[in-house]
Amino acid sequence: MKNPLSYLKKERPYQLRTLIILLVSIVVVSALLLTGLLVAYDTAQRSERTLEEKARTIAATIGQTPDVIYGLRNGDQDGSVQTFTKEVQDLTDVHYIVVMDMNSIRLSHPNEELIGERFVGGDEDRALQGESYTSVAEGTLGESMRAFVPVYDGDEQIGVVSTGILQSQIRSTIIEGQTSIIYGLILGLLAGLIGALFLAQKIKNVLNGLEPSEISQLLKEREAMLASVREGIIAIDEKGVIVVANRAALSMFERAGLKGNPLGQHVASYMPNSRLHEVLVHKEMKLDQAEKLNKLDIVINHVPVKTSGRLVGALATFRDKTELTMMLEQLSGAKTYAETLRSHTHEFMNKLHVISAMVFTESYDELQSYIQTISDFYQKDVGWISDYVKDPVLAGYLLNKLSFLEEQGVEVDLCGEMPWPSIRQAEVLDSLITVIGNSLDNAYEAIKDQDVQELYIDVSYSEDGYLEWTVEDNGPGLNEDHPRNWLEKKQTTKSGDRGYGMYLINEAIRRTNGELEIESQKGEGMTFKARIPYTNHDTSTHY
Repeated sequence: MKNPLSYLKKERPYQLRTLIILLVSIVVVSALLLTGLLVAYDTAQRSERTLEEKARTIAATIGQTPDVIYGLRNGDQDGSVQTFTKEVQDLTDVHYIVVMDMNSIRLSHPNEELIGERFVGGDEDRALQGESYTSVAEGTLGESMRAFVPVYDGDEQIGVVSTGILQSQIRSTIIEGQTSIIYGLILGLLAGLIGALFLAQKIKNVLNGLEPSEISQLLKEREAMLASVREGIIAIDEKGVIVVANRAALSMFERAGLKGNPLGQHVASYMPNSRLHEVLVHKEMKLDQAEKLNKLDIVINHVPVKTSGRLVGALATFRDKTELTMMLEQLSGAKTYAETLRSHTHEFMNKLHVISAMVFTESYDELQSYIQTISDFYQKDVGWISDYVKDPVLAGYLLNKLSFLEEQGVEVDLCGEMPWPSIRQAEVLDSLITVIGNSLDNAYEAIKDQDVQELYIDVSYSEDGYLEWTVEDNGPGLNEDHPRNWLEKKQTTKSGDRGYGMYLINEAIRRTNGELEIESQKGEGMTFKARIPYTNHDTSTHY
């Protein structure tokens, strides 16, 4: 049965260390072999040319000696030519020296029995015609490299001297000359392999032992992480140059009016008010620092980045301070809802105790009047909210707001046509809490100094799929001279750090693709209307 893991093992890529060793080894071996072959070929050619020159020189020298010339002219009766060539052969380490006359008859030969016979090989003809040359031919001693030099007596050619070196000896000499080359190749190969091992280990250490596929995976995960987080993230190197900026950071830079690509720019020049570069000096972490990003208020964290104990840069994460304020508003709304439920639980428990006591004392007339009072309150506020606001979070939050307004003496007129459904989208729910809370707070701020404080609230779910919220107050309205930039941050007629309500409302409307209408005239109050698109999928709810 085939191993089910065999396919995975077969497809598993080679490790980086193995690839580096193989690559370096192939390069070193190829370079050494090519160099060795070229050097060996050149050495063989040089050795062969050297032996050819040696044989030709010896032959030329012998052809000029008086004994050889005399022997060729008068015949070597006393064997002086044979004796002389034998001595020269022993001294020069050639394999044979043959002196022949113009009829190719030998006057000397290493084998004395062949003296007086014709020269064997058939390659002496050109020499008999006065040409000096070398050739390779088969002779009585075997295949050899032969040098032929004509011998002259005055202007007359009287013979030829041939010196020969066996091919086996030439090959042996070439091999001996190339032994050092072979040793050099082996040493070079060992040095290359050792260098490849050290290089592979060094690269693995630099990459923290990660393989290329793992590095690629980490890079993809990092890019996905940077793109997914809502916090702006930038990183600088040890010189203060911005090397990383995620999508949220670029978006915030654009909102702050910072133009151009931040990558490659010094953080002090691109973000003049940033203190991120100070981390490179102090090497300390700083959390939740308030800074100005041009005209944008941000909350930023500074963290030094170290590798092996050495500072290599710094990292900053930051959020728009207004967004944090919005989240706090939303959390405050949820907390208020919980507190409202607890307070109403205690309130109704107290009412039950009162009813129980009246029943026990048989005070039925007083009981009827008390229940009627409770019923009127329920019908006015609790009952209306229960009928028109089906979502429990919104209902509790709105009930708490209405309770506060009634405690302050505000007359609230509640109206509605088609009730809101339960909200199943968290973003829409958060936006509605922001709209309800800030619009009621703004309306109360507008009428709290009036002799008669009145609010009109209208809740409706339109046929075209919009959640509608309308608040109308009887406040003084806005002076025509007052600029109508209500939706900008910190735009307020009040003193102090105010002016976030309308801005937060506008941001909530914008996130949900809603609509906002505001009307105000001096002395005629203000009308605030928000419309948020929402498709209700709860078909079990009937109105």
